[in-house]
Amino acid sequence: MATYLYRIGRWAFRRRRLVGGLWLGALILAVAAAAVAPAGEEEDLSMPGTESQQAFDLLDERFPDSNSQGAEARLVFQAPDGQKVTAGEHRAAVKDTLGSLDGGKQVASTTDPYETGAVSKDGTIAYSTITYTEGAVDLTEPTKAALEDAAGEARDAGLTVEIGGSALESEEEPGGTTEMIGVAVAALVLIVALGSLVAAGLSLLTAIVGVVISFGLITALAAPLGLTSTVSILALMLGLAVGIDYALFITSRFRDELAQGSEPEEAAGRAVGTAGSAVVFAGATVFIALVGLGVVGIPELTRIGMGGAGAVGLAVLVALTLVPALFGMFGHRRILPRKARKATRPGGERPHRAGAAAGKQGLGTRWARFVLRRPVPVLMIAGLGLGAVAVPALSLELGLPGDETKSTETTERRAYDLLSEGFGPGFNGPLTVVVDTPESGDTEAATDQVVQTVRGLDGVASVGDPALSESKDTAVLTAVPETAPTSGETKDLVNEIRGAVSGVEANTGAAVLVTGTTAMNIDISEAMSDALIPYLSVVIGLAVLLLLVVFRSVLVPIKAALGFLLSVGAAFGVLVAVFQWGWGADLVGIETTGPVMSLMPILIIGIVFGLAMDYEVFLLSRMRESYAHGASPGEAVVTGFRHSGRVVAAAAIIMVSVFAGFIGIHMPTIQTMGVGLAAAVAFDAFVVRMAIVPAVLALLGHRAWWLPRILNRVLPNVDIEGEALSRHATGAPSVPPVPPEPAPQPVPDAASPRQPVDWY
Repeated sequence: MATYLYRIGRWAFRRRRLVGGLWLGALILAVAAAAVAPAGEEEDLSMPGTESQQAFDLLDERFPDSNSQGAEARLVFQAPDGQKVTAGEHRAAVKDTLGSLDGGKQVASTTDPYETGAVSKDGTIAYSTITYTEGAVDLTEPTKAALEDAAGEARDAGLTVEIGGSALESEEEPGGTTEMIGVAVAALVLIVALGSLVAAGLSLLTAIVGVVISFGLITALAAPLGLTSTVSILALMLGLAVGIDYALFITSRFRDELAQGSEPEEAAGRAVGTAGSAVVFAGATVFIALVGLGVVGIPELTRIGMGGAGAVGLAVLVALTLVPALFGMFGHRRILPRKARKATRPGGERPHRAGAAAGKQGLGTRWARFVLRRPVPVLMIAGLGLGAVAVPALSLELGLPGDETKSTETTERRAYDLLSEGFGPGFNGPLTVVVDTPESGDTEAATDQVVQTVRGLDGVASVGDPALSESKDTAVLTAVPETAPTSGETKDLVNEIRGAVSGVEANTGAAVLVTGTTAMNIDISEAMSDALIPYLSVVIGLAVLLLLVVFRSVLVPIKAALGFLLSVGAAFGVLVAVFQWGWGADLVGIETTGPVMSLMPILIIGIVFGLAMDYEVFLLSRMRESYAHGASPGEAVVTGFRHSGRVVAAAAIIMVSVFAGFIGIHMPTIQTMGVGLAAAVAFDAFVVRMAIVPAVLALLGHRAWWLPRILNRVLPNVDIEGEALSRHATGAPSVPPVPPEPAPQPVPDAASPRQPVDWY
């Protein structure tokens, strides 16, 4: 693989104008396609195969008119303190408000709360349901303005009015202040790490090209494929983070090759052949893990995974082709830091490798030697620390948030609170019970038994009158719980209803199904919990297999998998502490605690798996290369940290900054993802890879790189370190490997035939 990528790197460098033109054309086409494409619709989560989804599908078939896709709004009215909303002047204000909406464009119907009984028992709160002919994303601004103006008229009349439902929902667009702060931090880290504005700008530019293309393609395909705003934001988040990191790794290796005396074209080829091999492997792991989300069976999760995988795939292609092309466009000397540029000027003296190493030890070298001297204390502190952070994960609860998690500054949240106050906490999460008797059964008799059974259960506040389908073979009724939609008591009630109606099914032959948004959320959460361990097992197995092939070692993959588990466990602990327990919730703008988003654990596992392998590969590939060339296990660790430690640390800071920047988007999915991914990357890069990995390698010694003979014969040689380049690359210096020195304290990396100068 290294030889093939080496050729791609040299070709892209030589054909830089062609490569740049092709990517520019792709960028223009993607932007144009996004500009003319119709807007996609936000779809509710679905879970094929669950009871609640079966009931939804049955309702669509038997009650097509009542299950239209039009948006809904709830106007919630509250009378002033000490007054009733049923008073004459308030009743008139409500009717005038609803009258101003009747007959409006895109308005299908409005309900009168005084005729439908939508007034609280104490007479202080009432609500009206406004149904529209179009979905929320297709409602025009005049339609939304008319709804808000109507609410304003009622407020002028002395009523408190809030608007719930989906009519005012809008997609959160990326590009806000917090995201820009994340990108600014990433740019600053690049400048400090690379010491060159050109090199930093190159990494940012290539990442932005990949992100814009993927964002444009997702926008263009949103309507036909049902892609939501969550898909596009995740693609932006992932594409930006990995795009910057991949460009950083290749740029860093390019500078190392230049420092070794390679010609620019040769350096570009070697950078893509070595660091590019690691980029391909790391990108492939992220791609596979994200595509694998489709096995869970949730269409929305599948679309999220496919969108993120596409963004990562584009980032890999950009890094392998556009980055080396820009090396030639910008001029190789401008990519070097100022000190290195002076050394490479005509007549400038290039420092000797050994002298440079002996004269200065960087932070990575000093840290590696510290860990090698004290591996047991470092391992215990790091392992126990991550274990302590992971303890809250034992209390992980999964759910899907609704309006109750929104800020109290939003009218949707205030409408939710008013409805809970006037009609009980369970009013916002009613359960829909479907009674199906397609055969010659007595639908009314079976429905009566179901009604009596549900009414007799503890925790049921009320049961509405059933409605029959036109064919008289299906009935639907609404049961309102006494508890809030996301509470554990409501979940228990759903399971209790399903168990209680089994007797009715046995007696009548009818099929009784419980559905509704609350039941669907419960079913999805349970499905996610059930799929978590199998998916984690698949990911861990894949990690062990891939690392076994890459590093040709048995213990290194096992160590990497255990470290990955620690990172994920600690990230879940942070999610529970913030989103369930409320620790530091104010810092991320969370006003109401509740269950963690159902999709997050599996989604975070899939993403972090690939990102964790990034750092594992980039750090250990240098160690493996040094060890293969004769260095001792300890000096191989030092070599890896000297040449890759700083770059990996910079890459991790960049990725954490990008992920944290998306916490400011007020969407529960994105906020949870931002916190979880930022925490996971920080733990994995700075605790697992920087502390646990060198400590374990120090304790294992030569055993870390042991591989049974049979596996050595069977496993393919992917050559991620680029050893084959010394035989196939043209113009490369030919330096025979030096055998390892027998001295107890060998000179660092003296055994390596070809090591880059640490210019920074």
